[in-house]
Amino acid sequence: MGFYSELESKIVLESEIGKVRNHLGTGKIVFTNGCFDILHPGHVSYLARARDLGDYLWVAVNSDASVARLKGPKRPINKLEDRMAVLAALSSVSFVSSFGEDTPISILGKIRPQIHTKGGDYQIETLPEYQILKELGATIQILPFLEGKSTTGILEKAKS
Repeated sequence: MGFYSELESKIVLESEIGKVRNHLGTGKIVFTNGCFDILHPGHVSYLARARDLGDYLWVAVNSDASVARLKGPKRPINKLEDRMAVLAALSSVSFVSSFGEDTPISILGKIRPQIHTKGGDYQIETLPEYQILKELGATIQILPFLEGKSTTGILEKAKS
């Protein structure tokens, strides 16, 4: 059995989201999203803290095309399948899905989490997904970054 096949149970295709979501019943779903291009200790810490807020942590990952639009033509470093497999290997992550848009608005409507987390210094009311989260009745939590840990920092160090 290969590395990817062992993790398939955590990777949820868009067509399966509704079925998996309905199976969870009243369990509290925490949702987060991002590129997760080069997984580092800041990501791992953030995801563990997010998972502690509920029963399940569902991570939505930007597609390769979406990452390129958001981060530039040289990104992502790692392809979507690899980014999803690495996330699925973390014990804090319950489910991983992907989305092709630049914002997670559409996938949020399918997953319907009770809690949405973002890392960093976002302002809740300026999040593109704020309106759908409000309609879903979801709580939004901004979790602080782990100081000095970032994909940008890793890439800058690798260049020098």
